[in-house]
Amino acid sequence: MAKLKKQLSYISVPSQIINSLSSSSLQSLLVSPKKPSKSSFSRKFFSFNSYKNPRFWFLALFLVGLFGMLKLGFNLDPPIPFSPYPCFTTSPQDSFASNEKSHASFASNEQQNGQKDEILKGFNESQALVSKGFEDSEESEFWKQPDGMGYRPCLHFSREYRKYSDAIVKDRRKYLLVVVSGGMNQQRNQIVDAVVIARILGAALVVPILQVNVIWGDESEFSDIFDLEHFKSVLANDVRIVSSLPSTHIMTRPVEEKRTPLHVSPQWIRARYLRRLNREGVLLLRGLDSRLSKDLPSDLQKLRCKVAFHALRFAPPILQLGNKLAERMRSKGPYLSLHLRMEKDVWVRTGCLPGPEYDEMISNERKQRPELLTARSNMTYHERKLAGLCPLNAVEVTRLLKALGAPKIARIYWAGGEPLGGKEALLPLITEFPHLYNKEDLALPGELEPFANKASLMAAIDYIVSENSDIFMPSHGGNMGHAIQGHRAYAGHKKYITPNKRQMLHYFLNSSLPEAEFNRIIKELHSESLGQPELRTSKAGRDVTKYPVPECMCNDSHAHSS
Repeated sequence: MAKLKKQLSYISVPSQIINSLSSSSLQSLLVSPKKPSKSSFSRKFFSFNSYKNPRFWFLALFLVGLFGMLKLGFNLDPPIPFSPYPCFTTSPQDSFASNEKSHASFASNEQQNGQKDEILKGFNESQALVSKGFEDSEESEFWKQPDGMGYRPCLHFSREYRKYSDAIVKDRRKYLLVVVSGGMNQQRNQIVDAVVIARILGAALVVPILQVNVIWGDESEFSDIFDLEHFKSVLANDVRIVSSLPSTHIMTRPVEEKRTPLHVSPQWIRARYLRRLNREGVLLLRGLDSRLSKDLPSDLQKLRCKVAFHALRFAPPILQLGNKLAERMRSKGPYLSLHLRMEKDVWVRTGCLPGPEYDEMISNERKQRPELLTARSNMTYHERKLAGLCPLNAVEVTRLLKALGAPKIARIYWAGGEPLGGKEALLPLITEFPHLYNKEDLALPGELEPFANKASLMAAIDYIVSENSDIFMPSHGGNMGHAIQGHRAYAGHKKYITPNKRQMLHYFLNSSLPEAEFNRIIKELHSESLGQPELRTSKAGRDVTKYPVPECMCNDSHAHSS
């Protein structure tokens, strides 16, 4: 048998390490020592004399060099505490998610202002607790999501609806102009109904005109807030959307309706407007808030959902920043979003009082401008409070969250305008939950500048971060809370806490109640108010964009109905 040739083995060593070795050490690499036994190798290598062995130093240098190269190549820095300027490489899945991945860079320590440092003070102590996950059963229970019962989006339009779609989108004779008013979320609701009314009349919809808000003075247009091309594309098979009237209709005097009655039906709309619209070609509607009935045929309810949850996507700059801030909140785990209604105008409009320090100021302003009062004028403040018609203040929000099991280290994003009294009004909340942030705390220097003095754009950023949260809770009802409730339901019934103000405030006033008993009662009062699926049809007058089951969502047992 032929004698096998002895194979040579080679070791690849970086040139930096080769240059650092002495000639004797290098020579030792070229000598092939006899293979020692396992036991003798251990004794020789770990003996005191082994430290004089060149091979020992070569191995040590090799390992040091290898670790250095890995550190440079893969940036093996240890985890750092949560910062107002974090850097992210992951993008959460959400109903707003675009295909873009946003990346933010860390700012230097000199760029971090003292206010952000104060807000984030103490986070290091909580890091050890966060890294352990949800070992505490109560904490784990707080973040637990409700049972969605398998409901999923289900927008299958009927054959009759699809049959008329082609003729409607090809029509060039009828155009609907609408002027929508209020804040951003109120405008969203009116835009949804404008699309449905255009479909009922078989007319093209001119991009809605946003009326300048008298309170915030925001002059933003539709395309500043929403992605116009996406809006047109998604609704292309339902309603034709045009940016302006064509030249054939530009001089037409529109049929104008200044005051449409509340909750009108499709039959009423056709009887009232269709003949005049066919004759004049242009119809102008104003003030659409709650004008269209909440109880519509199934196809029109589905169209409402299609507009609200698919077509009305925020403009790319808003969407990008909103998703960035949501990623920064999520960088250390789940987070809760609060919509705090503690602004001065809210206290004035609701007929409620914020606290002894500002009660007289609010009462005087309400007397001077009684037209601002939107709550029932024949009720006293205490009657409104006990009826659940007043926003929760910071103390009440804190007690509610503690009773529901929110951990002290919970990361909380608060949406809304500047509270009356500034950050001091939030001290009860900050004291109990120190990791409390808003968009100003999370944004890098200059990121919010394009949206400054534009309340609608700021509200849109709040909406995105809140919709992406693991849990959402409003301190008071309103258009934003209702819109997010529907959006979270449509996304799979993500947890949404609805404060049961009418029933829980009696226990808030009972100072003799032991804390454990108070917590048990509060949890029991909210056991069915955590975002579980609710049928819109179980109560009359419910909005399908708030309760999308059953018209816009189905599960296996209800799939046939869609």
